[in-house]
Amino acid sequence: MKEDLIRQAKRVLEIEAAAVNGLIDRIGKNFLRAVDMLYYCQGRVVVTGMGKSGLIGQKIASTLSSTGTPALFLHPAEGIHGDLGMVIQQDVVIALSNSGETEELLRLIPAIKRAGAPIIALCGNSSSTLTSHADLFLDVSVKEEACPLGLAPTASTTAALAMGDALAVALLSKRGFKKEDFALLHPGGTLGKQLLLRVEDIMHKGEDIPLVEEEAAFTEVVAEISKKGLGVTGVVDREGRLVGIVTDGDLRRLIQDHGEKVFTLSTSQVMTRNPETISSSELGVRALSQMERFEITALFVLDQEQKPLGIVHIHDLLRAGVVLKLEGRGV
Repeated sequence: MKEDLIRQAKRVLEIEAAAVNGLIDRIGKNFLRAVDMLYYCQGRVVVTGMGKSGLIGQKIASTLSSTGTPALFLHPAEGIHGDLGMVIQQDVVIALSNSGETEELLRLIPAIKRAGAPIIALCGNSSSTLTSHADLFLDVSVKEEACPLGLAPTASTTAALAMGDALAVALLSKRGFKKEDFALLHPGGTLGKQLLLRVEDIMHKGEDIPLVEEEAAFTEVVAEISKKGLGVTGVVDREGRLVGIVTDGDLRRLIQDHGEKVFTLSTSQVMTRNPETISSSELGVRALSQMERFEITALFVLDQEQKPLGIVHIHDLLRAGVVLKLEGRGV
């Protein structure tokens, strides 16, 4: 029984792979015409389909929208009860139906024609009613469904989905769509946070910045680090410029090396001069990369006069969802 299930599962994948592979030789003039129609669309791409084709249509609309082509999904049943009013002359309609005879979908065609929007049919039947009324036909027919009963849409929906992806990627390329554009449409995703989130959006400001003056007593340094909870304090001169830092690691080493005598040391004697800093306009991922490179956990943010504007800690970056690029370490 187990061997039969494994054999059947492998057969499903073989059939669906063959369905997608069969589309390759159909990419030609009609496909290029479809890309041009969608590229020059002055409105939105309206994707519609019923049942399983409708689910594939929703995914196609979502992929188009996320790659720079404004798109929405129109449910045929809702369309014939009022929602068809969202279709205007400047739109392009992508209609999905394997048979090309889906009743609810066909009932939309006269109204779409009256609106003046062209129709691209993704269909598995070249002689269907849908294809005969469409302005452009993309053949997504398959030799067989992966369902052993030949009833459940399987290979046919896979082929339609793959053709939708092909259209979306071709449009992405034609538009010159870049990862920065993708990030603007996905501000909540990892890439969006890599490319949009800046240090100034994350850093601690004002009274939350741990700072002491050069003349401060050692006890003041300990108190400031403990109070602000970032494991570090900046040291500023009389003009307010950052001249050094002291970390909690420094404190532990100093106490170990000097014992009680550490309390007689001045801040200027224990601080680390010329610390690593960053601009407020830098990307968060740059800050994270810099911290990793120098094996530190915080960066002071300075203005043009070298005065602290803020401080960004590695925990702030990680909580904000900033991670280093997946394709390589650092940026």
